[in-house]
Amino acid sequence: MTYCSSGIVILAVYVDDILLTGSDSTGLLETKKYLKHHFVTKDKGRPKYFLGIEVAHQKYSVLLSERKYALDLLEETRLLGCKPASTTMEASADLCFDDSHALDDSGRYRRLIGKLIYFTVTRSNITFTVDVLNRFMHQRKEVHWSDTLKILAYIKGCPRKNLVYRKYGYVRISRYSDSGYAVTEETKRLLLDTVPLLEETLWSKK
Repeated sequence: MTYCSSGIVILAVYVDDILLTGSDSTGLLETKKYLKHHFVTKDKGRPKYFLGIEVAHQKYSVLLSERKYALDLLEETRLLGCKPASTTMEASADLCFDDSHALDDSGRYRRLIGKLIYFTVTRSNITFTVDVLNRFMHQRKEVHWSDTLKILAYIKGCPRKNLVYRKYGYVRISRYSDSGYAVTEETKRLLLDTVPLLEETLWSKK
């Protein structure tokens, strides 16, 4: 990331893919020229898909979505035909003192939690529940696996939700917390922080 008086230039690299963005149009052109001069690169124009994130450009906004990523997760876990859930977790759930059996396949649990953590890039509404279940990575039980699958059932009900970033408009920063989940001692400890959100960054169901 580079700052200057006219804006910023952000360059993200993953293996042999480069995502270039920013608010400094001159800086972006100069960066492209530099990359083309020193490396073998090809400008593919506006991004449409990058690391599982779909990008849709509109006249005054940009939409970020992980719809395909969500459907792939549901297919991988054989939950494409499951009944959608209205919430990601029961508010009264006490996962610390559950007496269910230990989970045999720990690798499967770790992999799914890791994929859900990445999914929170565009779906911050599941962040709290994923964070709670992530804390049981080394003490996972069958109840933790069941609750992880419930997150997927919730996603099944709204796989098309997007993040919308608008080019113009009044932007106000608000802070939110999941205080309604502060039922057990474990969830109370997780609610020490609140989440800042841009009011103009809205959920869309297009």
